[in-house]
Order: sequence, then C-alpha cells, then structure tokens
Amino acid sequence: MHLESGEDQQGTVGPPSQSTGVLSDIRCFFLNKPARPTLIQFRTEAERQDYSERIMQRIGIDVSDYVIMNLHKIGINAPVRYVFEELLKWNGDSTCWPNHLAQVERIDGRLESIRLHLCGWRKYPFGFRRGIFGLKFIPLFNLNAKRFQRVPPASDCDNARYLLYECSGGYPIGIFSMYARSSIAEQQETEATQVFLAVGFNFYGKESLSRTKLVNRSWEWIHDRVTANVMNRFKQLCEWRFNQIQDGRE
Repeated sequence: MHLESGEDQQGTVGPPSQSTGVLSDIRCFFLNKPARPTLIQFRTEAERQDYSERIMQRIGIDVSDYVIMNLHKIGINAPVRYVFEELLKWNGDSTCWPNHLAQVERIDGRLESIRLHLCGWRKYPFGFRRGIFGLKFIPLFNLNAKRFQRVPPASDCDNARYLLYECSGGYPIGIFSMYARSSIAEQQETEATQVFLAVGFNFYGKESLSRTKLVNRSWEWIHDRVTANVMNRFKQLCEWRFNQIQDGRE
C-alpha cells in the first residue's frame, strides 16, 4: 500500500510516506532528525540497570547477559490493543521501516521467523563469498521468536503485550523486543499507550569490540537514530489509522 504523508481534507496529519529506495531510506531514517526523541535517558548506570530490569523481568530476560541494552519509548494516542495489532502487521510493505536498506523476509509468511537482508542482498556482492573484511552480514540478521504475549494475563494491570525474538546474524547477537502497555498516569504518561523497543546485544559476539568506546558510541548513534525515526513513524501511522477508524473512513 502506498501511503503519502501530509494532511487530509480536514487538516489531520497523514501517514508516513512510502520509501522509494536506498537513498530515500538514508534520508528518512539516518539523516532525518526525528520530531520526538525516544531514547530513554538515565542519570546513572544504576538507574539504567534498574529500569532495564523492570522491563526485562516482564519478558523473562536477564539483562546481565548483554553488554549493552538500548531502550526506546514513545507514547501513542490509540488503545494498546490496537497498537499491538499494528505491530503484528510488520512486513516488507511497512512505511515505518527502512525496507530498502533492511529488506524484511517473513519465512513461510510467519511473524515468528524473520530474516532481514542488507539492501536485499541474498549473496555477497563483488564476488565475495564469505563476508567482507571478516564481517558476515548475509543475512543482516535472523529473528526467531522466543516468546509472544498477544493477550495479557488476567492479573496484568497495564495490558502488556510483547514480541520477543532471539537475534543472530551480521547484526550484533542478542535479543529484540517490541513491548506495548497502557500508559501509567503516576509516571506522567499522557497518551493511551506506551511502546518500548528494547535491544540487548554484543558486537558480532565479540566482547572485545563491545568494550571499544569508539565502536560502542558509533553503533549506538546509528541504532538510536534509526530506531527513533522508526518509532516516530509508527506513532504517526497508528494515530492516523485509528483516527480514520473513529471517523468511519476506514
């Protein structure tokens, strides 16, 4: 489905525009400064660890298994059940993902097993057979479902739903999770839903690289910029579609 950004006839902000190619992905997801920062900032490492553990304990992951844990968060003005249904639609047609840079392939059409291919490459370019400079990036990474919670338990007070994957391949090995819950007024959250994107990773499985400050900071900058743009686009798409439903236009 081709979606154009902008405003409709009633002045409502429209959905994010469809990417047209690799250069478009670079402009929209790397160079563009997102309207809302999403990376959760912490004053101390202890505060970061505590916050990470409170989220990870909900999905059964030990944060100490990963050298770096990045947590992003954005509020969305739509019910959590609706937002989670949008997460389940993630595929190669999504306007919220850099599909030309990281092409999505659902194995057998299932969300439980996903491959992402750098620029759509299924084999190494320029005659390379086993990676380039020792780095293997085909596939860019594999996502294999570890646990999905599509319906919150009866005892759950914040309607939490999530997708949790084990991640391997050229992308740093670790876990990838998309987590949605109802907002908590005591935490000054004003939108109906809060969405978290959590990534725990080591650099290509090499502990020495993950301790290198330059590599660490460079990778985090790239990851955080792309993630913030993805989440801002997801917010825009969810709110636009939900407004369409409420107005009876979809």
